[in-house]
Amino acid sequence: MAEFAVGDKVTAIYKTGKYIGEITEIRPQHYLVRILAVVKHPMQGDLHNPKDADVLIFHERRALSFREQANIPKQMVKHFEDEIPDYQESLKQAVEKMKAELAETGSQWAEMSLKALETLEKDYKF
Repeated sequence: MAEFAVGDKVTAIYKTGKYIGEITEIRPQHYLVRILAVVKHPMQGDLHNPKDADVLIFHERRALSFREQANIPKQMVKHFEDEIPDYQESLKQAVEKMKAELAETGSQWAEMSLKALETLEKDYKF
């Protein structure tokens, strides 16, 4: 497993989202990562029953916000070499990509996910 230092630019997978950020602290099992951009928006719904619409609570899942810090398991962190995109623009692109993929799916889960994303878009203020 690659070793990282504080200040390194990385990609990090947190729950079902993928982000670009920088390491701010090294812990025994995790890296503390400050979020700088969104690569993949988190999936909507129940994390324990992915892509299932028939769940007790269908969760609306927000992306981690700009400069928010998250504990990321070490195995979910990889080096990032490219230029870091603007957070707001990266978030918008990640939402658009997820909406396009959901529109092609056509399942009840996809419909519910699209509704949740529409609500989130208002919060994100695109």
